[in-house]
Amino acid sequence: MSYLEFWTAIAPFNLVLQDRAHCDAQIRSGEVDEDTVLAVLKHMTRVELRERHGLKWRPVTPWLKVVSNH
Repeated sequence: MSYLEFWTAIAPFNLVLQDRAHCDAQIRSGEVDEDTVLAVLKHMTRVELRERHGLKWRPVTPWLKVVSNH
């Protein structure tokens, strides 16, 4: 999902995130790159939706199990 697609996708959910104009200004000025802004916004979205709906926290990636042969 691109940065622009993200803003379109979240519009119906009325989430409380960083203001888009603020994010756009950070990207334009070179203060933060677009990929970093998008990653932070996605994390903020996960946190807000989890809290809003009372969902249990789950890691984004599954736990790995190391198996060794003896």
